[in-house]
Amino acid sequence: MARRYDTRTTIFSPEGRLYQVEYAMEAISHAGTCLGILANDGILLAAERRNTNKLLDEVFFSEKIYKLNDDVVCSVAGITADANVLTNELRLIAQRYLLQYGEPIPCEQLVSWLCDVKQAYTQYGGKRPFGVSILYMGWDRHYGYQLYQSDPSGNYGGWKATCIGNNSAAAVSSLKQEYKEGETTLKDAMSLAIKVLSKTLDMNKLSADKVEMATLTRENGKTRIRILPANEVDALIEEHDRLEALAEQAKKEKQKL
Repeated sequence: MARRYDTRTTIFSPEGRLYQVEYAMEAISHAGTCLGILANDGILLAAERRNTNKLLDEVFFSEKIYKLNDDVVCSVAGITADANVLTNELRLIAQRYLLQYGEPIPCEQLVSWLCDVKQAYTQYGGKRPFGVSILYMGWDRHYGYQLYQSDPSGNYGGWKATCIGNNSAAAVSSLKQEYKEGETTLKDAMSLAIKVLSKTLDMNKLSADKVEMATLTRENGKTRIRILPANEVDALIEEHDRLEALAEQAKKEKQKL
């Protein structure tokens, strides 16, 4: 039945669904996991790096996390080629605003303007939706630290903690249980990200070459964006493994009693 209604992007099914948009969402659910956590003193983005071929020349600093301007960073899940087009568009929007008004663009306005572009691609014949979901972390003088997520449909929302990509439902479920609103520091957020990724990623053991992490903080009135080096990510993973081993040991001792 669906086949009659998914030949064009613009055809609604009898239930009022746009199948091409749903297919784009499905493509994202098979992509590498990305999660964002809002802390009191900053924001964290963590992403699964899937392309770890030893022959690759790592000229590019990052595979999944992109800087858009001085105050906003994004992480992508989905088709990388589509993501490159959208990140370039985001940078253009931010620079046009800066040129026109002489101040950085507010985070939500940047997200909203890109979502207008995404929505247009669900509405005109001969075009397909962008197969990319994006997590944005940013700071502006209006609302401080902010975390947003946008979908191929052009829909977006603000979040305290969220996840996109493979196993995102399981990750969001873990975040709901573990995230403490108003009490989470950036250090807690890093530990929580490693904990959630270790549970949800399809691998036996986490390693620094499989995980990318970036933080956004404010220092001396300026936004500081930092991609964590491999040795810091390794230290976080080792600390998580140590705590897990201690918890397992305590559990066994309790069972003996």
